[in-house]
Amino acid sequence: RIGTCGGLQLNCPAGTFVASQKSIGFDGLINFYARRNEICDLETEAEFKRQVKWNDQIGNPYCVDNDPQLLNQIAGDDMVRGITIACGGFYGPQGRELRAPLADPELNQKIESFEYNGLRVNNFEMESSALAGMASLMGHRAATICTIIAQRIALDACTDYKPFVKRMIRMALDKLATI
Repeated sequence: RIGTCGGLQLNCPAGTFVASQKSIGFDGLINFYARRNEICDLETEAEFKRQVKWNDQIGNPYCVDNDPQLLNQIAGDDMVRGITIACGGFYGPQGRELRAPLADPELNQKIESFEYNGLRVNNFEMESSALAGMASLMGHRAATICTIIAQRIALDACTDYKPFVKRMIRMALDKLATI
C-alpha cells in the first residue's frame, strides 16, 4: 500500500515518508479468521493493550508485521519506520469527537506515548493491518508506506501533498524495479 496518513509523532512532520514495520488494526478483520494467532505479534498486541489500558468494548486490536524483506527493499534511510494504527474510520477511531462523546477521550495521547521494543506509533491510516494480515494468511507479501499529510500533534496539515506522494511512489517503484 502506498498512500497518505496522519502523523502522531513530532519527529514526523507533514511530508515525512513512514514505513509500517508493524500495523495494529482497530477494525477487527483478522480476528474473524482461523490462524489469527499464528500471524499476529501477540506480545506487541498484549503490551499495546496493557499500556493504553485498552477498553474491551471497542473490540480486540490485532498486530501484524509487514513483510520484512519487502520493507527492507522499499524503506531505506529516507523513511521513518515504526507502528501504524489502522482505523476503520476518520472520526471516532482516530480520536475525533463530533457531537457524540468518545468512549476513551485520552486514547490518542496513550497511543502517542506507546513504545515497545524500540518502536513507536508513527501514524494513523485505514488499510495497512488488513492488507498485511490477509497477505500473511494467504502466503503473500505486503508492506505499507505513507506520506504524512496531517501532523496531528503539531496541528499542521500539508494541503499541497501530491508532490510528496508522487515522489514517494517514484521512490518505491524504483526500489521495487531492482527485484
